[in-house]
Formats: sequence, structure tokens, C-alpha cells
Amino acid sequence: MDRPAWKPTSTDGLLAAVTAVAVLAGTARLGGRLDLAGALPLALWLGLLLLGRRRWPLTVLLLSVQAVIVFRTSGLTDTGWVWPVSVAYAALAADDRPGRPGLPWAVGVGLTELAFAAAWEVPTSGTGPREALASLGAEALWLALLLAAATAHRDRLRWRAEREARLFKEARARDLEAGRRIAEARLDIARELHDVVGHTLTVVGLQLRVAAESLDDSPAEARAALATAQEVRTAAVRDLRALVHVLRAPGEDPKEPAAGVPELAALVDRTRTAGLDVRLETTGDPAAVPAPVSLAVHRVVQEALTNTVRHAGASRADVAVRIGDGRVEVTVADDGPVPPGPPAAPGHGIRGMTERVHALGGELTAGRPGDGDGWLVRAVVPVPGFGP
Repeated sequence: MDRPAWKPTSTDGLLAAVTAVAVLAGTARLGGRLDLAGALPLALWLGLLLLGRRRWPLTVLLLSVQAVIVFRTSGLTDTGWVWPVSVAYAALAADDRPGRPGLPWAVGVGLTELAFAAAWEVPTSGTGPREALASLGAEALWLALLLAAATAHRDRLRWRAEREARLFKEARARDLEAGRRIAEARLDIARELHDVVGHTLTVVGLQLRVAAESLDDSPAEARAALATAQEVRTAAVRDLRALVHVLRAPGEDPKEPAAGVPELAALVDRTRTAGLDVRLETTGDPAAVPAPVSLAVHRVVQEALTNTVRHAGASRADVAVRIGDGRVEVTVADDGPVPPGPPAAPGHGIRGMTERVHALGGELTAGRPGDGDGWLVRAVVPVPGFGP
């Protein structure tokens, strides 16, 4: 398989331009010569080399250091050993690809360049050995700070990658666990269906046969058999509805589109018809939220608003959904009066919201926001793959 073609990015071009300008500005600031045969071609060459820093960081650094040494020893420039090559050093030290030990190479090349500079500067310096060594000491300190910053950046990238991998692994484990639980629930439902339907059909068939046999001779017995069949049928319908309730969220119509964050506006509009002023604020991109998280957010808002309409006696509710920074946060707050007495035990609605959010690795709280009236529901769900 052919290796994909390499192309410089806009960042590469920006760094190349900044390096070229910085070399010229630094030379002028330090009192060096600016001429067409020295500082200018060196600046352009160091900038052009950086266009290949992502694919060949070591080669770029070696060629850059070689160019500085050639220009310095030939007398074409008279300032700078390490600082003109700062970006090349940082690019190599921050290289985090497997099998590419960039930091040791950057340290080795830097020490070699400084040793060569000391051997060249001390005997040839017109200002004396002390000033030459002081200048090289400043460059050595700059190199140390530069490599430390690049190493910190590399370690941060590694930490982020490990964190993303861990979150993905945890999400995968939750998905597997959810699949196992769904499989167990399906088996339970299959057994329930078998028992309910099988028992119902058997009893109803028996009573219908009794009614048919006694219809002419004993109408009262036929009516009793039919009444028994009707009772069994009613109980079976009730049991089947309970099973269907497990498979489908309350109030969900299979013909309607799947619920999610994009459908919150319609949900809020429907709630307003109940005489409640509901305001919705959404930040971030709802389309970027994964389907399980989007559905959970929708259900949390739906249940919270339902409780507000049924129990709160509120006149206003505020819904806020914030998407970003590796998570989705949703809050629903109303201004309903708090009933006297101790807080009631959480009902099925709050337990259902909590279970939905916990299944996705998130947290949910519900209660009074302070000493005054009102009720606040807040849920935070992490989303693997969202970068900070």
C-alpha cells in the first residue's frame, strides 16, 4: 500500500513565516548584521525547512543546525546558535509517534551544537572568553526551557489520548453490559409472554367450549363461562400492556421520529399549552451528540417538565442544554412552591431519569435549588470523543 502524499498544513506555513521573521528580528535586536548574503538566506532556509517538520523532524533539525553552523563559521552571520532553530528543536522533542524517541535526539543534538559553539566562540570571540561563555550559557538555558515546554506539551497530548481511550473503553464496557441486560430482559419477556398467552388461550378455549356445550341446556352456566372467559381476557390484556410498557418508553409512538436534543423545541412547545411558560436555551451542536445521550437528555427534560406540570404548580420553567467540553449538561428549573413537610421519597420518574443518566456514566441531581421555592433537575453526561 502506498504511503499517503505529504502536504504542509497552514500551521506549518505560519511557523515557517514566523521563524524567518524572528531570525531577522532577533539578529537585528542583538546587533548582528542584516545583509542579503547572510541573515536573509539563513532565515529563509530555516523557515522553508519547517514545512517538513511533521514528517521528518530529526532531518529538519539536523539540516537547520548544520545551516547555522555553516553560516556562523563562514562569517556570514554573527549572532545565534540555538535560538534560530527553536521551532525545529521543539518539533522533535514533542514528537510522540511510536518508535520515534524525539526528546533524546533533541537533547543530543543540542548538547553537540553547544559544545561546537563553545569550541568555536571561545578562541575566536573578540569580546573575551567570559562574554562568549555567558552568551552560550543563555542559549543553553533557552534550550532547556524550550525542551521542557515541548516535553510538557507532548505529555499533555499523551494524557489526552489515554483519557480518550479509557473513556471509549468504559463506554464500550457499558454497551456490553447494557446488551447483556437487554438479552436477559428479552428472555424474561419471552417467558412472560409464553405463560400469559398460553394460559389465557387455554382457559378461554375451555370456557368457550363449556359455554357452547351448555348454551341450550343451561344458559346460566353458559353465561358464567363466558363471564369467566371475559375476566381472563381482561387480566391478560393488563399483563400484556405491562410487558409492552417495558419495551417502549411511556408516551412514545413508534410512528413518531426518535426523541433527542433536536426535538426538545417541539417538546417545549407542547408543554406550553398546559399554561406553563417554558423557555429553552441550547448551546453547542445538537447534531454532534450521540444518539443514546441525546435520547437520555430528551427523556430527562420530558420527565422533569411532566413533573412540573403535574405537581409543581409553577408558572415558569427554564430548560438549558449545554454541549461541549467533553460532556452534555442539562438543567430544568421551575418556580413552583415547595409543599410543607418533609421531602417526599423519589418517585418512579426521578428514579427512571437517574437510571438513564447513570447508565451512560453521568450524574443526576433533583431537589430545591436553595431555601426558596422552585425545583431544579440537573444532569451531566460525559461524551467520549468530545475534545476540550
